[in-house]
Amino acid sequence: MKLATVKVEEGESIDKALKRFKRECERDGILREWKKRAYYEKPATLRKNKKKAAERRQLKKLRKMQMRMNKRY
Repeated sequence: MKLATVKVEEGESIDKALKRFKRECERDGILREWKKRAYYEKPATLRKNKKKAAERRQLKKLRKMQMRMNKRY
Protein backbone atom coordinates (compact mmCIF):
# COMPACT_ATOMS: atom_id res chain seq x y z
CA MET A 1 0.00 0.00 0.00
CA LYS A 2 1.44 3.34 -1.05
CA LEU A 3 1.24 6.33 1.23
CA ALA A 4 0.24 9.60 -0.40
CA THR A 5 2.70 12.40 0.22
CA VAL A 6 2.52 16.03 -0.82
CA LYS A 7 5.31 18.55 -0.43
CA VAL A 8 4.07 22.03 0.35
CA GLU A 9 5.81 24.56 -1.87
CA GLU A 10 7.09 27.87 -0.56
CA GLY A 11 4.21 30.36 -0.43
CA GLU A 12 1.58 27.71 -1.28
CA SER A 13 -1.63 27.83 0.72
CA ILE A 14 -2.57 24.94 2.96
CA ASP A 15 -5.93 24.62 1.19
CA LYS A 16 -4.24 24.07 -2.16
CA ALA A 17 -1.85 21.49 -0.69
CA LEU A 18 -4.76 19.71 1.03
CA LYS A 19 -6.64 19.58 -2.26
CA ARG A 20 -3.59 18.02 -3.95
CA PHE A 21 -3.32 15.51 -1.10
CA LYS A 22 -6.97 14.49 -1.44
CA ARG A 23 -6.57 14.07 -5.19
CA GLU A 24 -3.47 11.92 -4.61
CA CYS A 25 -5.37 9.73 -2.12
CA GLU A 26 -8.24 9.29 -4.55
CA ARG A 27 -5.90 8.40 -7.40
CA ASP A 28 -4.05 5.84 -5.28
CA GLY A 29 -7.34 4.33 -4.07
CA ILE A 30 -6.45 4.70 -0.41
CA LEU A 31 -9.97 5.53 0.78
CA ARG A 32 -11.50 2.78 -1.34
CA GLU A 33 -9.07 0.26 0.12
CA TRP A 34 -9.69 1.52 3.65
CA LYS A 35 -13.46 1.17 3.29
CA LYS A 36 -13.05 -2.29 1.79
CA ARG A 37 -10.99 -3.43 4.78
CA ALA A 38 -13.20 -1.75 7.39
CA TYR A 39 -14.76 -5.10 8.26
CA TYR A 40 -14.07 -8.74 7.49
CA GLU A 41 -15.90 -10.41 4.64
CA LYS A 42 -15.94 -14.14 4.31
CA PRO A 43 -14.36 -15.52 1.12
CA ALA A 44 -17.73 -16.86 -0.04
CA THR A 45 -19.26 -13.39 0.30
CA LEU A 46 -16.36 -11.87 -1.64
CA ARG A 47 -16.88 -14.34 -4.49
CA LYS A 48 -20.62 -13.66 -4.52
CA ASN A 49 -20.08 -9.90 -4.64
CA LYS A 50 -17.53 -10.21 -7.43
CA LYS A 51 -19.95 -12.35 -9.43
CA LYS A 52 -22.76 -9.82 -8.95
CA ALA A 53 -20.47 -6.97 -10.02
CA ALA A 54 -19.47 -8.88 -13.16
CA GLU A 55 -23.14 -9.47 -14.00
CA ARG A 56 -23.92 -5.78 -13.54
CA ARG A 57 -21.04 -4.80 -15.81
CA GLN A 58 -22.22 -7.27 -18.44
CA LEU A 59 -25.80 -5.97 -18.33
CA LYS A 60 -24.55 -2.39 -18.56
CA LYS A 61 -22.46 -3.31 -21.59
CA LEU A 62 -25.47 -4.97 -23.25
CA ARG A 63 -27.68 -1.93 -22.60
CA LYS A 64 -25.03 0.33 -24.08
CA MET A 65 -24.80 -1.81 -27.20
CA GLN A 66 -28.59 -1.82 -27.59
CA MET A 67 -28.69 1.96 -27.27
CA ARG A 68 -26.10 2.26 -30.03
CA MET A 69 -28.10 -0.05 -32.27
CA ASN A 70 -31.30 1.93 -31.63
CA LYS A 71 -29.59 5.22 -32.54
CA ARG A 72 -28.56 3.88 -35.92
CA TYR A 73 -32.13 3.18 -37.01
